[in-house]
Amino acid sequence: MIREGVMNQAQKLLAGLKIPALQAPMFLISGPEMVINACKSGIVGSFPTPNARTPEILDQWMAEITEQLSSAQNPAPWAVNLIVHPSYPRLEADLQVILKYKPPIVITALGSPKNVVEAIHSYGGVVLADVVNTTYAKKAASAGVDGLVLISAGAGGHTGYLSPFVFVNEVRQWWDGAIVLGGGISTGKNVFAARAMGADAAYLGTRFIPTKEALCVDEYKQMIVEASSDDIVTSDAITGVKANWLRQSLLNAGLDPDNMTAKGKIDFASNGADNKRWKDIWAAGQGVSASESVSDVSSIVNLLAREYVSAASELTQTLKPGNRE
Repeated sequence: MIREGVMNQAQKLLAGLKIPALQAPMFLISGPEMVINACKSGIVGSFPTPNARTPEILDQWMAEITEQLSSAQNPAPWAVNLIVHPSYPRLEADLQVILKYKPPIVITALGSPKNVVEAIHSYGGVVLADVVNTTYAKKAASAGVDGLVLISAGAGGHTGYLSPFVFVNEVRQWWDGAIVLGGGISTGKNVFAARAMGADAAYLGTRFIPTKEALCVDEYKQMIVEASSDDIVTSDAITGVKANWLRQSLLNAGLDPDNMTAKGKIDFASNGADNKRWKDIWAAGQGVSASESVSDVSSIVNLLAREYVSAASELTQTLKPGNRE
């Protein structure tokens, strides 16, 4: 199941970052500016292809990212997030743009990566598969992916339900390749903890919503700043897939967060970037309280790096023989 040469490449990409972190792809939030500044700051920047409303706009975005990073000094690799669910109508068109610009990392989501792995490997790209349990993780591994993005409980948007401790431990029992861990991770200490648990890198999305680079409206950013974990509601009523939403945005949309309707229909053909409900009902992870103000990507990465180094230093001091008594 493990393609060792490519797996080494995936882990090498993640090991070369300023800190082992990825700015997670966020629907209607991450675009070229966020990706470029994340990569220039030393972490992987990424965006979901549907954020570009047409394949032509996607081509423009990827051309801009490629041009900007080609002239930057030692940027981190960039990534695109490709929906592989059968209902997504742009899969083939988006894949063709990916093959044109050859992003170093492609993150597949909401379906089996089986039909795209070979194409991405053909230009030397690395495939990471977004999974929410060990069953899906094993299926993705058998499809020949180069790494697994483990979405655990607390993730913003489409979420998992497993404890990150359980998830990483179970997958590491049979998988030696790259693991990226997501779910409520919002500080440098969290990133360090993910590494200590056995992941190669951490996935941070919500932490980058209240930034000047985010594509969303200012009201969304401010709601993140003012929220805590008590303001996060898990429901599959909106998209048909369990996801975490900001309570106030549900109330603003006329919904009762404590009595959500039955499971919605999974349909990415009609529920795309122009669908009003995506714009008015806002996703967020349980780590919202880490954001105290609207900032910028570079400042956040620098803060994460300081927190990461501090966590490593604190652990080193704690483990000194004289401090264990």
